[in-house]
Amino acid sequence: MSTATRSSQETISLFDKYVIPNYRRYPVCLSRGEGSYVWDAEGNRFLDLFPGWGCNILGYSPPRVVEAVQEQAARLIHVPNTWFIEQQGEFAEAVCSRSFGKAFFCNSGAEAIEGAIKLARLHTPESKYKIITFQNGFHGRTFAAVTATAQPKYHQGLGPLMAGFQYAPHNDLDAVRELIDDETCGILIEPVQGEGGVNIPAPGFLEGLRELADEHGLVLIFDEVQTGMGRLGTWFGHQHFGVQPDIFTLAKGVAGGVACGGFVCKDEIAPSLRPGMHASTFGGNPLAMAAGVATVQTIEEDNLLEHSKQMSQRFADHFRPLIDELPIVREVRTIGMMIGIDLTVPATPLVQRCMEKGLLINATHDTVVRLLPALNVTADQVDEGAELLINELRVLAEEG
Repeated sequence: MSTATRSSQETISLFDKYVIPNYRRYPVCLSRGEGSYVWDAEGNRFLDLFPGWGCNILGYSPPRVVEAVQEQAARLIHVPNTWFIEQQGEFAEAVCSRSFGKAFFCNSGAEAIEGAIKLARLHTPESKYKIITFQNGFHGRTFAAVTATAQPKYHQGLGPLMAGFQYAPHNDLDAVRELIDDETCGILIEPVQGEGGVNIPAPGFLEGLRELADEHGLVLIFDEVQTGMGRLGTWFGHQHFGVQPDIFTLAKGVAGGVACGGFVCKDEIAPSLRPGMHASTFGGNPLAMAAGVATVQTIEEDNLLEHSKQMSQRFADHFRPLIDELPIVREVRTIGMMIGIDLTVPATPLVQRCMEKGLLINATHDTVVRLLPALNVTADQVDEGAELLINELRVLAEEG
């Protein structure tokens, strides 16, 4: 039963009148959710295998997170970072004790990237300012983050972009080596490229970047906005590959759907972020920190790291046979709860068709169907979603 006070069309009319139309929105008003299911204002239910663009890593309204936010809101919503608050210390301990170093908190992935870039420059001599990033990567929408994003479509109309970023092909160590010079201070990479199409690094590539960084005194930054918080079956993506960066960024699912970002750096790098050099007004606020602690507790107490590995294999078992069955399926890439089905045709039409059948998915990089399921997606939901998607792929293949 819907609890919405307005119909979807009434809400859409409000948006048309008052909201800047910078997003391409589907004509649906979502009103409530539970786990991997979400309902619109009219009470129609959808299975969401891309919940919150990866932010809802525990699905919709995870009970521990909801309870933590409710309790915290009744006591303290916001205080500035000129004061100590227990919740920020607890969440920093929860994150760093499962990785390394010290943490800084902000509100989003783009902010986290901005802070990491600043820290890399601050930690190296002033003459070093260049950062190497990778084609088809994605790092955010602020100016430094969008410049770091080596995809021309995101640069259109925004020039001149920031100086100091150089782009290398993904999985090409020789190209990275050639770009390094006396002005290079760091390397920035997603352990798995998300928006670029769920691109998994070749064996030895991340290890090679670590070696190059050590050899040339560079700061190695991993953008873990998508791969962090259990997404790959380990707490953080770098642990899946056994390569420790100097800094890694976090956002999206880090607080179970509550707006939160941050980065973690090695102990010896942390002092370079001196007072006054970087800040975030709402970063590390009590609400987000309480939600983050509850997210960690949920993942741990519900054994979701192991569960997500099992569900990842279940997805793979459904999708990999399609490579031989359907000529439009070029490749299936699965790693933890990141799934990419690369097609020979545009993937966007599938999003609409699946939505009409009650399944929410994503299309990225033109031809890739992308799923970022919640870590606690059930086996039945995996089967339900895979069956719906495979049926639509078969229809698309028949249509030629």
